[in-house]
Amino acid sequence: MLRKARIAVFVSGGGTNLEALLQAQESGAIPHGEIVLVCASSAKAYALVRAENHGVPAVTVARKGLTQDAFEEALNAHLKEHQIDFIILAGFLSIL
Repeated sequence: MLRKARIAVFVSGGGTNLEALLQAQESGAIPHGEIVLVCASSAKAYALVRAENHGVPAVTVARKGLTQDAFEEALNAHLKEHQIDFIILAGFLSIL
């Protein structure tokens, strides 16, 4: 049996796209993948609350004060830790 792809969703704000993805997952519309991580670029992003409401772990990696390399390294560390296969950019406003 194949395992489901592990998905991270990158967000920056309210998370309406994230909410739609989480609802699709819960309805069975994403049978071959599972959202296992939400990465926000701001600790104030309401998307973090949405992730918590659905039981999905979430982290914040703020771009401010970091070099581009340091920002991407911090994101990559979380991706490796959660063994992410795919990333969905759902309103993510930072340049990668």
